[in-house]
Amino acid sequence: MSRATEVAPSSAVAAEGTPSGAARPVRLFLCGDVMTGRGVDQILPHPVDPRLFEPAARSASEYVALAETANGPIRRPVAFAYVWGDALAELDRRRLDFRVINLETAVTRSEDAVPKGINYRMSPENFVSITAAGIDCCGLANNHVLDWGPRGLIETLDTLRKAGVSAAGAGRSTREAALPAILARRDGTRVLVFAFGSETSGIPRGWAATETRPGVNLLPDMSLRTVRAIAQEIHAVKRPRDIVVASIHWGSNWGYDVPRSQRTFAHALIDEAGVDVVHGHSSHHPKAIEVYRRHLILHGCGDFLNDYEGIGGQEEFRSDLVIAYFPELSAASGDLLRLDMAPFRIRNFRLIQASRVDVEWLAQTLSRVSDRFGARVEANGGATMALRWR
Repeated sequence: MSRATEVAPSSAVAAEGTPSGAARPVRLFLCGDVMTGRGVDQILPHPVDPRLFEPAARSASEYVALAETANGPIRRPVAFAYVWGDALAELDRRRLDFRVINLETAVTRSEDAVPKGINYRMSPENFVSITAAGIDCCGLANNHVLDWGPRGLIETLDTLRKAGVSAAGAGRSTREAALPAILARRDGTRVLVFAFGSETSGIPRGWAATETRPGVNLLPDMSLRTVRAIAQEIHAVKRPRDIVVASIHWGSNWGYDVPRSQRTFAHALIDEAGVDVVHGHSSHHPKAIEVYRRHLILHGCGDFLNDYEGIGGQEEFRSDLVIAYFPELSAASGDLLRLDMAPFRIRNFRLIQASRVDVEWLAQTLSRVSDRFGARVEANGGATMALRWR
């Protein structure tokens, strides 16, 4: 693609006949890393060759075996929608406008494995597992989308295009990688998704797109100069009342610390560039939530789907617990009106509803790490949580 892609919602509830100036709020689904490659790909109907080049594993099937040892057998092949489990009903119940994920895998049968230690890919034929959840947009500016080389990235882009799923954050050139996904509601309300990657998440600098080389939309740094360059890109596309989401792959995998540089950058995107939602990811577990000048900052959404089940280490972070974020935004201003969250647990590579005990643990943990940003998370006495802020 050589221009921004504009798509109508695949799962939206239209607001036809809404009077001008009184558009209903925009409801989004956001989550962290969707890693449907490697072990997850192997249980789907059309897996790629399972060979790996990792120090600890030579086959993606080893990750399936680890999960089965931990939680019992997985009958294969599973249905394409299997991995979403209980989340599908929650997504449908929410009457969402758009569903946005960070897809952290190449979608390719390329054999050009990059010698980087860990390589994620899923077969293009298994991409139906993404469309089964009605996903409208995949952010691709991350440290796994080029795991199988430029050919793998191009096949990924082509697969998304053929499936009618918008992409942001990677492309055949600098210009294409920087273009937003434009998600349009039938009442004219638009959500612009700009995706960025940071070297702090492990993206090699050589993966940055150039005028002649496919790659990702890599941030040069988190300076005010970079913010102002992003502002120019946004203002070149943004119309009055458009909502702008900055989806950023940044930071380390583990720990609740939010570096000052990241928080300052997020604030500047809101102040200087007109961003309405900062959608941060890369951490393997959820991190702090902040509302800055009535705009949502998710400092780290955590993984949403992965094949880490049965792998020991870092148990204190409970990375098996994941969150679906459902922000409701003013269509006129992009201000956050409310944020609901639905926690799930990964079991047998499938999302199941989190127990009340797990929901309480997540609410307490997120409240503790978000308190210094003026926010807290409350369990609703059941399977959901809500954000409160001051």
